[in-house]
Amino acid sequence: MEPLVSRYYHYPLIFLILSCLIQIPLVRSGDTEALLSLKSSLDPFNRLSSWKNGDRDVCKWQGIKECLNGRVTKLVLEHLNLTGTLDEKIINQLDQLRVLSFKGNSISGQIPNLLGLVNLKSLYLNDNNFSGKFPSSLSSLHRLKIIVLANNQISGQIPESLPNLKRLYMLYLQDNKFTGPIPPFNQTNLRFFNVSNNDLSGQIPVTPALVRFNASSFLLNINLCGEQIQNPCKSISPGPALSPAYPTKPSSKKHKRVKIIAASVGGGLALFLLICIVCLVSRKRNKKGRSSEVRGKGIVGGEGLERGEASGAGGGNAGGDGGGKFSWEGEGLGSLVFCGPGDQQMSYSLEDLLKASAETLGRGTIGSTYKAVLESGFIVTVKRLKDARYPRLEEFRRHMDILGRLRHPNLVPLRAYFQAKEERLLVYDYFPNGSLFSLIHGTRTSGGGKPLHWTSCLKIAEDLASGLLYIHQNPGLTHGNLKSSNVLLGADFESCLTDYGLGSFRNPDSVEEPSATSLFYKAPECREIWKQPTQQADVYSFGVLLLELLTGKNSLPRPCSGHWFGHS
Repeated sequence: MEPLVSRYYHYPLIFLILSCLIQIPLVRSGDTEALLSLKSSLDPFNRLSSWKNGDRDVCKWQGIKECLNGRVTKLVLEHLNLTGTLDEKIINQLDQLRVLSFKGNSISGQIPNLLGLVNLKSLYLNDNNFSGKFPSSLSSLHRLKIIVLANNQISGQIPESLPNLKRLYMLYLQDNKFTGPIPPFNQTNLRFFNVSNNDLSGQIPVTPALVRFNASSFLLNINLCGEQIQNPCKSISPGPALSPAYPTKPSSKKHKRVKIIAASVGGGLALFLLICIVCLVSRKRNKKGRSSEVRGKGIVGGEGLERGEASGAGGGNAGGDGGGKFSWEGEGLGSLVFCGPGDQQMSYSLEDLLKASAETLGRGTIGSTYKAVLESGFIVTVKRLKDARYPRLEEFRRHMDILGRLRHPNLVPLRAYFQAKEERLLVYDYFPNGSLFSLIHGTRTSGGGKPLHWTSCLKIAEDLASGLLYIHQNPGLTHGNLKSSNVLLGADFESCLTDYGLGSFRNPDSVEEPSATSLFYKAPECREIWKQPTQQADVYSFGVLLLELLTGKNSLPRPCSGHWFGHS
């Protein structure tokens, strides 16, 4: 008799597919009225011609990108020549908005109070004609992660309460008329920051969040000072003393003594600096058998970031000079190559990574993954392709350029990479909430995982499908290693794929065999390590991952059985 579990295990998958096919086309009438009022106030040229009263399928209107449970959650009205002002009462009726964008229009007036948008995560009002003060209400929207107000006419000071937004990920305020000091931003998630071309003044706060950004984030603020822009702040000195009304005795001897002391101190400092320079030059030239110390555990070389003589393919040590930067003269190598737009590049360098303390997060068939804590406090994830197949430098660069351009809410972005001889490092954002595997099955410290709610399973499945579809829209690109441990959880527990596009680097001669669990995610035709991954195989892995998500079981094949089961 066929086991009961075997007969019914596929039912949850059927329910998932049916649920994904069901759409709720109707939007609550309050949202419809608010949208039509918004059109009346901003669209004199009828650019939103699809917005018509009586049309109940509002989710198909232009600019409405997402709806959830009959409510509008994503409104994107960009480059439509919209004019007028934003009405506070109208916009706050759309209280389920997660994303709001009016980028590239001609909307004017003051940005209204947005306290009603309690679910808002991303706000794009850049490239308009907004004026007035910074909307202080934004500091109360604690789910906000992205604020882009660049290229407007906004004035006044940046609110001191803005650093209270703990989830803030991007803040772009460039090309406005802001005055006063920069608040002490210190959010650990802050990745993108730009306040250039304003009238800001004072010292740039020295916080772990702000020291990671380079001078381009602060340019064209002539009254700013600080180490980030290499403009030291001048100490306040007392003004010149008033001349007394009565005559005093000359003090030329005292002045001469002061000059002699100052000259002696200056000469001593110059001699000290000269000695330091000579020592540094001598140390740089000494390349034999020396390696710089690394605070804690580093990333390259055995357990640490070691500089020494290069070993064999996939060996423990990386080539490089003994006491300086990770560089090779004459090869044009030795620095991180950042991915994405130039204004999003971070100010950390390879040397900062070499000095970072590192914690091993995991090991796989193509290398090890580390959590690297820089001296500034900034945290990144570094993947070292230690046991991988090393392509030619140009081939690797082209492939990294492709991966570095991928940007999607459900992908962990590649921020930078480094290559030299037989060393490859990939730098990603750090995700402190762990992986989907840990969420489902728990960790060594937390014990077993908790069953996921049905709606959570649907949301995770949607995130995975969205990220995988985006990868597959790039011809010839695959994930190649899709499994629950390669799905990371973001700040709002959104699911993000990582380790994508690295399947071609698997070394068929690697002595480390894939685990049984890893093999079970792979399609039968791709389980041989020498076979290249395919998009069809990714879909197979996605199906296995859905079963793991729905059943909460850790998959391992039992001999002579096709049943899905858990193992301890």
